[in-house]
Amino acid sequence: MKQIPFVKMHGAGNDFVLVDDLAGDFPIEDHRRIAAMATRPDGIGCEGVILVQRSDKADFRMRFFNPDGTEAEMCGNGARCVAAFAREIGAAKSDSMTFETAAGAVGAEILEPGLVKISVPPPRDKGEDFVIAGVPHKIVPVENVAKVDVVGSGRFIRNSEEFAPDGTNVDFVTYRQPNRAMVRTYERGVEAETGACGTGAIASAVIGVADYGLEFPVRVTTFMGYDLMIDGSYDGENFSGLTLTGPVKRLFSGVIDWDSLDLVNE
Repeated sequence: MKQIPFVKMHGAGNDFVLVDDLAGDFPIEDHRRIAAMATRPDGIGCEGVILVQRSDKADFRMRFFNPDGTEAEMCGNGARCVAAFAREIGAAKSDSMTFETAAGAVGAEILEPGLVKISVPPPRDKGEDFVIAGVPHKIVPVENVAKVDVVGSGRFIRNSEEFAPDGTNVDFVTYRQPNRAMVRTYERGVEAETGACGTGAIASAVIGVADYGLEFPVRVTTFMGYDLMIDGSYDGENFSGLTLTGPVKRLFSGVIDWDSLDLVNE
């Protein structure tokens, strides 16, 4: 039976299972078992499975899988966690590193134990309060984010024809000038409210700066109560130098029996 070592981490309340795949033998095509690994309570339980793979362009390559087994281009909090994990396993040789993602190259720096900053590519604006920050996000400004039906409203927007066929993440945001945002996110692939979303924090901040009078750096408070700091520059048309800084924590490590994972509807 195939035994897969893993480390469980969280970034600002967003939890992940991280796997050293430098040998390149992780069964990435077995999406049902990836989903089973992420399932609670039958699997390890997480909001994303992340692989560290070899790269000939950067220190390493990050592969990210949603809890439903689908692969996504990028995850902001996952990227911060993977930087700390890569340093732990030696895939990154120093506290400053660059790694590949499907959304482009990401730079990262471990500022101190438990605090990681990443540099991210400029977002792509695709419409009113809609932005691609590695992955798509629809921003919904609200007066009081605590009162929002995140699951019901988020699922409706995520599956609307406007965002077909792939759907979108949905971020409900309360803005407070000059530089505060409170965010709750319905995450595509998780298909539920997530504890935090790094790319959602970035998307919320850039829309806040561009359209709602906020100023960098923007402090984004997540559903779990953690703060993420988004900094950068905006010239009225374009963003540059965007960074996302926040906490990461190593929770535990273990080994899972891949072949014994329970598959839904097998």
